[in-house]
Amino acid sequence: MGKIVVLRLGHRIVRDKRLTTHVILTARAYGAGEIILSGERDDRLIDRARKFVEKWGGELEIRYEEDWKKIIREWREKGGVIVHLTVYGINLPDIIDELRRIWREKDVMVVVGSEKVPREMYVVADYNVAVSNQPHSEVAALATFLDWLQEGRELTREFKSAELRIIPQKCGKKVIRIEQSEKDKDMENNEDS
Repeated sequence: MGKIVVLRLGHRIVRDKRLTTHVILTARAYGAGEIILSGERDDRLIDRARKFVEKWGGELEIRYEEDWKKIIREWREKGGVIVHLTVYGINLPDIIDELRRIWREKDVMVVVGSEKVPREMYVVADYNVAVSNQPHSEVAALATFLDWLQEGRELTREFKSAELRIIPQKCGKKVIRIEQSEKDKDMENNEDS
């Protein structure tokens, strides 16, 4: 399977801080290996997200790039596919089989907008994909798309090197702190794979 990268297009610090945080959390939980923020530079948000990954585990790379067009050009040069999530695209059930076949061989960049997405994005994307052709949250679209792409396999993924782990409960909440020796074992297992 290819790598999954999420590009958050047009982040605005004041207006989008909370929603972009949710895009990052969703990208991580649903199997993305990297998230690129474009728009206004928000180092505080990136630092908080990196600390979250450190605490909860996983290997999500988070970075800022000012020029989204440059990101798209470089992605194309590497042979990656660009999927833009938009309500104006082809509805997900009509295109998902083709996207899964592509993902088996190529890396996929999933683009989710913030402010009004520039018309050019609709043209440069290999696929404009809709999770229903109705307005809704980009977080919902991202989660649904990543789930359908991976056919639910991401929901049982273990996050290595975590400091905290949730223990599933029928009632109540249970979070445990991972001992350093167990984290070291996770790191060794990662190096062996």
